[in-house]
Amino acid sequence: MQTLKAIYINEMFKISKKKKVTAALIFSFLSVIVTAIVVYALNNFVGIGITGSSEFSIMALTVLSYTFIPLFTAFICVDMFAGEFAEHTIKLTITGPASRFKVFLGKILGIAGFILANLIFVMILSLMISFFINRSMPNFFKILIAYIMEFFPIFIFALAVVLISNITKGTTSAFMLSILIFLVFNGLCLAFPYLKSILFTSAFDWYRLILGSYINFSKILRIFLILLGYGIMLFTAGYYLFENKDI
Repeated sequence: MQTLKAIYINEMFKISKKKKVTAALIFSFLSVIVTAIVVYALNNFVGIGITGSSEFSIMALTVLSYTFIPLFTAFICVDMFAGEFAEHTIKLTITGPASRFKVFLGKILGIAGFILANLIFVMILSLMISFFINRSMPNFFKILIAYIMEFFPIFIFALAVVLISNITKGTTSAFMLSILIFLVFNGLCLAFPYLKSILFTSAFDWYRLILGSYINFSKILRIFLILLGYGIMLFTAGYYLFENKDI
């Protein structure tokens, strides 16, 4: 456990030093601000009330969960796997006393930490701005649950990128293929709605199931089990490739 903890801390330290993390925070901040300006202008100058106090945080989540959060998550995943193999810096970690499984798990936990931190940053920022837009108290509990729920499909996407990063040989190909799969899966969900039940990208907005007056717990459980199945398969396949990859 101490070894895994040390690997996790080391991975989080490396992530915090990446310029992409700073870029992710800046773009997330700007996206929320731009969304707030548009909403404020429509509410106060055009007379179109498109959001309430709680809905703004959900709108910000919707915008970022389909744009910058998966984009920079893919950047981080590719850097941590394909990037380190390409630069041969992975040798310093793999040749240490820790097993490859602990190294792999430590990196996955580091990625999870990045996703969680990004979501918390967006949630806090959107909550602060919502006070200025509507001057009323948002439903903090529902917003918190929505952001927690969003963590799972983003994390599954990260595991898919990790798998791709362990298949491809370069960072560019890994990133482009990851984004292509993300776009194709979303396109398939729009073009063929009956595929939504088997594509994990259709769960990027599953938090909307808790926003109405009626909460369909059976559907939430079904989607969670689908995401769990994806997670187990992608984690296992990613680790298998990582374990057998030459350095």
